[in-house]
Amino acid sequence: MNPKGRSEHFFLSLPPVEVTGIFTNTMEVQALTRYARMSPKKVREVARTIQGRKATEAVEYLALIPRKSAGLIGKTLKSAIANAENNNNLSADSLSVKSAIVENGPVLKRFKAGARGTAMPRRKKMSHIRIILSDGNSN
Repeated sequence: MNPKGRSEHFFLSLPPVEVTGIFTNTMEVQALTRYARMSPKKVREVARTIQGRKATEAVEYLALIPRKSAGLIGKTLKSAIANAENNNNLSADSLSVKSAIVENGPVLKRFKAGARGTAMPRRKKMSHIRIILSDGNSN
């Protein structure tokens, strides 16, 4: 008996499921930067611009953006490209950015002096930047 109280014969009597469609076996490589000291909202703004681009083109594009978040994403993207070349023997020219995900990290809660001797809260946010590259080829 399994946990739901059904015998194993129940599962053996189910009809086979027919799967239709084309499956492509693409290689995906990722890199993750954790605890980046920048607000996720600010990082997402730049991360949206590189999704779907070729990886080498995205690196050049990020170098032209004068923002701290572009530097953080560029560093993560270069790491993902290096992971693909060294661990999976993929060519950098064949890679494209499948997704650039920015997740919320922990928040540092601080206080700053306010008017009339009060304390005003400050929330120093952090980000986790995940970049997934795909070769787009079927193996």
